[in-house]
Amino acid sequence: QVQLVESGGGLVQAGGSLRLSCAASGRIFSVNVMGWYRQTPGKQRELVASITRGGTANYADSVKGRFTVSRDNAKNTVYLQMNSLEPEDTAVYYCNAGVRRDSGTGYYDYWGQGTQVTVSS
Repeated sequence: QVQLVESGGGLVQAGGSLRLSCAASGRIFSVNVMGWYRQTPGKQRELVASITRGGTANYADSVKGRFTVSRDNAKNTVYLQMNSLEPEDTAVYYCNAGVRRDSGTGYYDYWGQGTQVTVSS
C-alpha cells in the first residue's frame, strides 16, 4: 500500500504564512507528479500547485507569487510554502501523488487525508 501523510495546516491571520508537508510511504518504485489541491464546502476540489520529478512547477492563477511548491525526491516528500495568506485561501488542502509501485505497473493517483487551513481576517 501507499500512504500520503500531510502536516502543517492550522489557523493563521491574513498576511501570515504556513508550510504544508506531505510524505509518501509504503511500496513505492517511483513518484511522478506531486501536488496540492484544495476544497471548500459545496465546491469542487481545485488544483493549487503541482511539481514534476524534474522540478517544473505549475500554479493556479490565484496563488501565483504567494505560494511555492517544492519537493525532495529522496524523501518522496512535497512541500507547499504559503505566504501572504488571504481568507479566500481557507480550505481543506489535499496532497496528491502519481505513484508507481513496481517496474511492471503504471502510475496511479494517491491522495492524503487532507489538512485544514483557516485564514482569519
